[in-house]
Amino acid sequence: MALNLNNTSLRISAGVIRQFPTDPMPQIAFSGRSNVGKSSLINTLLGRKSLARVSSSPGKTITINFYDIDKKLFLVDLPGYGFARRPQCDKQKWSALTDAYFTQNPNLDLLRLVVQLVDCRVGVTEDDRMMLDYMKAASLPYIVVMTKMDKLNKTERAAAIPAIQNHPSVAGAIAIIPFSSHNGEGKAELWREILGAAGVSDKN
Repeated sequence: MALNLNNTSLRISAGVIRQFPTDPMPQIAFSGRSNVGKSSLINTLLGRKSLARVSSSPGKTITINFYDIDKKLFLVDLPGYGFARRPQCDKQKWSALTDAYFTQNPNLDLLRLVVQLVDCRVGVTEDDRMMLDYMKAASLPYIVVMTKMDKLNKTERAAAIPAIQNHPSVAGAIAIIPFSSHNGEGKAELWREILGAAGVSDKN
């Protein structure tokens, strides 16, 4: 059952639970702080330039975006967290919507993997730690993707990777993948994890 990436679309930007798709397709969720490079990563995975919109104002959009991949798989883009400049009411809305995805999602049994993004230049933040600890407590399968690796020189890279790998909250990750949307580092490995978790054999 090959996956045709040319047959990809944004199914819906859901702002409330009732808008979540109910199609019986496996879901792969992407989580991370605002400005971690989530939209760029999704665009890189799908070979698109702007399917996932890169916001100029981190945390501006508080919706869960469901990308339909060839009617066989949903990539689920959760809203970014940790946006310090947003009003408290927006932060509460983010928390409520994200919590609803993990606790009230009618298709939660189809969630096969959470891809947790961590900025390699920043490391594991307190918000990241809370998200990672939640996934462990909820027994959700997850991998950690270290984004923006191209921003580091060799010395910085040598320090950043083990710092994230050895962080206590990262323990339990199925895989830890260095990634760059700029040069494609980690793209093939990330796809292997996604396809394996979703039970999809390959992609075109």
